[in-house]
Amino acid sequence: MLTLVIGNKNFSSWSLRPWLLLKHIGEPFREQHIRLYMPDTRQHLLAANPAGKVPVLFHDNLRVHDSLAICEYLNELFPASRLWPDDQAERAEARAIAAEMHSGFLALRGELPFNITLRTRHQPSAEAAADIQRICDIWQQLRHRHQDAGPWLFGRFSIADAMFAPVACRFVSYGIELPAAAAAYVDHVLADSAMLEWFDAAETEQAGTLA
Repeated sequence: MLTLVIGNKNFSSWSLRPWLLLKHIGEPFREQHIRLYMPDTRQHLLAANPAGKVPVLFHDNLRVHDSLAICEYLNELFPASRLWPDDQAERAEARAIAAEMHSGFLALRGELPFNITLRTRHQPSAEAAADIQRICDIWQQLRHRHQDAGPWLFGRFSIADAMFAPVACRFVSYGIELPAAAAAYVDHVLADSAMLEWFDAAETEQAGTLA
């Protein structure tokens, strides 16, 4: 049985990524929650993961931390789910943009912290605006190329979509105006049934009823 240790759904963008992937795979898994920003948070994080971060995936005696590493492990564990594109060149491109999302866009992260239930308007700095433009360029180019194959970045849902899903949430939370193709992709991401489930749980957390 798989167990995914995650932080608050309202605040933990990294937790969302493998959780969303697991929902799309359709395999049953247990969720274990660690409340972030509490006096005992560090203690619980270190007990789950010596690196002191979430998410963490437990599978039998194996412990995997880091969102992208978890996604790669799930791809190997469930090859029938086809979590990367079939084409070698597209698979390389998908891995490249997933890695770019994993390690980049620092201005965006700093100015628009993940808060999925927040609704406000923010005027990004030049640095954050450059990050936003780069993301929109990625989305628009991929959606133009794969529009006949399906509504996700590479047609069908992939790890690349899981990596960018929290950014779609950030754009809505902070009222960021987007080009039409990027806005349409955000709408599709947020209408996904698993995303709606995550959002409902985040609202419940904010109401003070986190299990």
